[in-house]
Amino acid sequence: MSKKRRNNSKSGDTPEVVNRRARFEYDIEDTLEVGVRLVGTEVKSVRMGKVSLAEGYVRATEEPARMELHGVHIAEYPPAGAFQHPPTRVRTLLAHKKEIVKFATRAQVKGMSIVPLKLYFKGGFAKIQIGVGRGKGKSDKRETIKKREADRDIMRAMSKRV
Repeated sequence: MSKKRRNNSKSGDTPEVVNRRARFEYDIEDTLEVGVRLVGTEVKSVRMGKVSLAEGYVRATEEPARMELHGVHIAEYPPAGAFQHPPTRVRTLLAHKKEIVKFATRAQVKGMSIVPLKLYFKGGFAKIQIGVGRGKGKSDKRETIKKREADRDIMRAMSKRV
């Protein structure tokens, strides 16, 4: 009789690192969940939540089909001592060839970019949600701010009413 595998990682154990700036800077049209190839000290640092996705971007190529994550800062893991990883190294993203080609062709259009949206663990594996989007202009950003403030005012009024 085989034993059932227990998933020791609870949902609250590992942080979900979200790039809130990406949703403000870009109008995200499509998203995709991909794996990330990390080294041991990077995994431990990510589990501690020492990650910054703010300046990150993804570069995808059709031939050969590959995706690389650039500019994401994963802090060094202090207990590792001399065996550290470079904090802003280029990391390989793992996805199916068809998905990579699809995102690479969409990113070649003028004004389109692939940005990391969220980094999290799923079933013990590090996953990153990426999105392809068009950069917003100043007026679009102002509209987003106005909408957010209007929603806050409505919520405040509703909470006072109850």
